[in-house]
Amino acid sequence: MLPFIVASVFVAASGAGWLLLFPPKRKPNPRQRRMLLAAAATGLLAAAPPLLVRLLRPRQMVPAFDDKVHIEDPQIAALLQGEQLAPPPPLPPLAFSAAEVELQRPMLAQADRDWQRLDKDFAQRLLAVFNVMRERHGYEMALLEGYRSPERQDRLAAAGSHVSNARAFQSFHQYGLAADCAFIRDGKLVISERDPWAMRGYQLYGEAAESVGMVWGGRWSMMDFGHTELRARDTRA
Repeated sequence: MLPFIVASVFVAASGAGWLLLFPPKRKPNPRQRRMLLAAAATGLLAAAPPLLVRLLRPRQMVPAFDDKVHIEDPQIAALLQGEQLAPPPPLPPLAFSAAEVELQRPMLAQADRDWQRLDKDFAQRLLAVFNVMRERHGYEMALLEGYRSPERQDRLAAAGSHVSNARAFQSFHQYGLAADCAFIRDGKLVISERDPWAMRGYQLYGEAAESVGMVWGGRWSMMDFGHTELRARDTRA
């Protein structure tokens, strides 16, 4: 918006200057005309790059979601209508820095796993999914990463597309509306997509997440099975 305001002010100022220098009844001075034209050309050249960037840059608007989504699963509906669900006890930090975990999710040890930094509606939906996964399917789940700062997002993107394709503010993590999750088996995190037990869990997790109106990364062309997000109104990414 700012480049358009600057351009409008410049055009108005140029028009006013032209009228002051060359009133309708006054014969134009060729030297003054050349100076004004040169100044106008310089101003337009200076304003052109930001204008072009603004016009050509794709506007990334996150699609709105239906916050009145009908939840067909009675267990999940009852959970969301009941009292506030509490997050599970956190795992010890060493669980996130194990070699096999680091191999699957680089830089995970520094991730933010504070449930309080997530959007409240999103957190309750995610906790309801955790509850269903535990009680109905026998899978204990853990939050790997919730809120992610813009600086961390850029660091992950710089590490390569195998870590993240999104830069700062191109991810719902920056708004507390996304989470990466995995499973707990025998007290250890299980993230590997080569594990049949985990892959079965991811499918069940995706179904449960979609039933509460969330988007599951397992549907994407670059599949991210542990990722879910809630696309809220007017959020830009």
